[in-house]
Amino acid sequence: MAEALKLTCLSCGQANRIPADRLGAGPKCGICGAGLADGKVAELDAAAHDKATRGDGVPLLVDYWAPWCGPCRMMAPEFAKAAQALKGTARLAKINTQDFPQIAQRANIRGIPALVLYRKGREVARLAGARPAAEIEAFVRQAAAQRA
Repeated sequence: MAEALKLTCLSCGQANRIPADRLGAGPKCGICGAGLADGKVAELDAAAHDKATRGDGVPLLVDYWAPWCGPCRMMAPEFAKAAQALKGTARLAKINTQDFPQIAQRANIRGIPALVLYRKGREVARLAGARPAAEIEAFVRQAAAQRA
């Protein structure tokens, strides 16, 4: 029997259990029907950020950004490309540090854009600065493999 992974719906916050071997099949939230691993970048609020970073079984890469940050805006399309390429392997999300400064402070974010990879309630890696999609993908794959 396949290992069951816990995934927090990044839309409604509901915890879902998904068989690991079905992660690439486009699982949906049992409550709201949102895609759980659809290869799209999710916009987080404080509650979804806290719940997802504390216990998801699949690596979650969070982009800490702000709308006034030029490099953050330049990296957004690359981050979306990386999300699509990592579909079924990791989930990518972003949180606006201007709207949620308490989250950035708690995560010890000193500059943006900042990419932080979480897995099973722990921060496993961190990368600062705007990056192309290929570097984001390589970072996630390498960090997830080292901590598996």
